[in-house]
Amino acid sequence: MSRGYQHGFSSLHAESMFDKEARERKANTMIRVLGHNFGEEKIAQMSLLDVGSSTGIIDNYLSRAFAEVTGIDIDTKAVEHAKKEFANEHLHFFSGDAMSLDFPDNSFDVVICSQIYEHVPDAKQMMDQILRVLKPEGVCYFAAGNRLSVEEHHYNLPFLSVIPRPLGHIYLRLAGKGKYYYEKHLSYWGLKSLVAKFDIIDYTGNVISNPQDFDADYMLEPGSSKQKIAQFVVDRFYWLCPGYIWLLKKPGEGN
Repeated sequence: MSRGYQHGFSSLHAESMFDKEARERKANTMIRVLGHNFGEEKIAQMSLLDVGSSTGIIDNYLSRAFAEVTGIDIDTKAVEHAKKEFANEHLHFFSGDAMSLDFPDNSFDVVICSQIYEHVPDAKQMMDQILRVLKPEGVCYFAAGNRLSVEEHHYNLPFLSVIPRPLGHIYLRLAGKGKYYYEKHLSYWGLKSLVAKFDIIDYTGNVISNPQDFDADYMLEPGSSKQKIAQFVVDRFYWLCPGYIWLLKKPGEGN
């Protein structure tokens, strides 16, 4: 099987893609991180593009904090759902290809790329497109999973992302969770290479240390053993963090 787009992702993972509470929590963490970086008053004047907007729940929530929000996704059924449920004069949804964004250069102050890179046939081409449509010194909110994780979060199978891909296909079939392991995760070093054209503002440690400040205590309860373990890993073995939250800044013109 060739690695094309996953056109029906929202149908394959409906439980998570239509989970309003969970997706709004993710959106609020995005707002908290971006507000911490720019200031809440400033983001209220900004335009935002969400690459991989799916069912539109996150974008609808983001539209409360940003002046203009645009969502794109290759999944046409998810886009139609979003248009029906959420679209308004400050919120727009389009069917679109993340590897060929149909927007002019320097169009957006912020781009969201959250847990998307592993689903795209060519993640480097997508990041080049994000760089192109960002305004100079604009940022991409980049949330990304690490290949070197104990549990693969799409299928909840231990070490699925770590083992060779041909074995991953077999593993998925034996577990009765699919026929083809599509997702292609990168290690920390692979992610660094992927975003090499950007300047990285790393929020991973901030969110782990102070989850309540970023409304991320649904992932890491303050004072819990999970938070303490996560803090140890980020301090001592950063390359083993199961996921990262980076703001990728587009260098200013002339830099």
